Amino acid sequence: MTLNPMTLPRRTFLHLAAGAAALPLASRIAHSQNLPAGQDASVRPLAERLAAYANSLRYEDIDAATIERVKTHVIDTIGCGIGALDERPVGICRNVALAAGGNATIIGTDRRTTPDLASFANGAAFRYFDFNDTYTGRFSVHPSDHIAACLAVAEAERASARDLITAIVIAYEVNCRLVDALDITARGWDPPVMSLPAIALAAGRLMRLSPGQLTQAVNLAVNDHIPMAQTRVQTLSDWKGFADAEAARNAVFAALLARGGLTGPAPIFEGLSGFFKQVSGPADIDVDAFGGRNAPFRILRCAIKPYPAVIYTQTAIVAGIEVAKEVVKQAGSLDRIAAIEIATTSRGYQRTGSEPEKWSPKTRETADHSLPYITARAMFDGDITNTSFSTEMFSDPHILAFMQKIKVSEDPVLTARIGAAVPTRVTAILADGQRISREEDYAPGFAERPMNRSEVEQKFRGNVGKRWPQQQTDTILQALWALDQTDDLSVLLGRLAA
Repeated sequence: MTLNPMTLPRRTFLHLAAGAAALPLASRIAHSQNLPAGQDASVRPLAERLAAYANSLRYEDIDAATIERVKTHVIDTIGCGIGALDERPVGICRNVALAAGGNATIIGTDRRTTPDLASFANGAAFRYFDFNDTYTGRFSVHPSDHIAACLAVAEAERASARDLITAIVIAYEVNCRLVDALDITARGWDPPVMSLPAIALAAGRLMRLSPGQLTQAVNLAVNDHIPMAQTRVQTLSDWKGFADAEAARNAVFAALLARGGLTGPAPIFEGLSGFFKQVSGPADIDVDAFGGRNAPFRILRCAIKPYPAVIYTQTAIVAGIEVAKEVVKQAGSLDRIAAIEIATTSRGYQRTGSEPEKWSPKTRETADHSLPYITARAMFDGDITNTSFSTEMFSDPHILAFMQKIKVSEDPVLTARIGAAVPTRVTAILADGQRISREEDYAPGFAERPMNRSEVEQKFRGNVGKRWPQQQTDTILQALWALDQTDDLSVLLGRLAA
């Protein structure tokens, strides 16, 4: 029997709702699916099980460490976006979004647009410098790309801060768990594929969709918006940083359609021409094992980047800087290096060192995905910053000549270190044959070496620069750290106008 809250006395409805909320998460998932007693939820289509998870998770299921991590990633992501406001491609996306009116803020301005276009424009800014967070499962993704959609929909729906935090946790959890289970990049598809169901569910939860509507949001989002991995090979374009923003726009729109009653193709994952058959290959995904009151959330395994470059180069930067220091100490100059060997994982080699374009980058986007360029620049400069990817920097003849000494290859031993590690080994071979080597599995900011509040604030201040007086920046940081206590998200986002 389905109970309609509109026909129940308020006291009766609140009592039933409170009783359901007190159930363990797995029981709430089964309850939301209307399963008969004893029936295995895993026989239900994956879209339905994901919808049940999104519907059943409560703010009370989220521990204090996870709430702190959500605030950390929100601060880091907003800082990345504010820092990119003046970049030409970001401005193009913002101008397109502002052509429509609405009730969701374009962050960095005092203007608003529709929630789907705000998701796109803000997501483009957040991702532009490739400086926002990352998660490594069977491949790497940027779950903080989802924060743009969560902020936009939460503001448009006048959701509470608790609702926003819960939605962000859902988006991270679904995205990361799917990345753990499905290697879609090996088949030539782009990582934002996994953002579609994650954002559809997070947005739908903020819109208060029913489990059935959440399922349809997933069906609609996934079926028609699967991007190709050409985005990330050969000469890279502006779109490299915006593909996930476009996934967010599509997923929010799918949730809006589902709220209106539109249905989508099903079963979207298991169907005869569904996701498993056409895109990813089969997988057994245990939704009951997702994060909850008694299980850790995947956001705790996400890394905040210390450098604005693709994830596979983060440890190469650390290793390269240390090797350079030792070379200078022993030989006096990096010019004494005869050759450099960089060993990386299969994915690192494929994405950052397998194409000739990586030795002669013509665009910023190619440069920040070039393992030879980034390692060479880090060795000479002792750091990688946003200015490392200016045309003048990646066209430097001295650096380009030095890069010709670099050979990149996969080391199967490094590939075998699956999980959060992104191992790289940098070896400099001097003119006299001496070898100086450094291997790194983790960079600062990775889950094994998490940033503290002071380090997060330092990165934020570096990104926003002098857009606000120091006192205003201090006030904004204080407000963002108090996100869980915010009464009005629109007021909070309005403070970010630069």
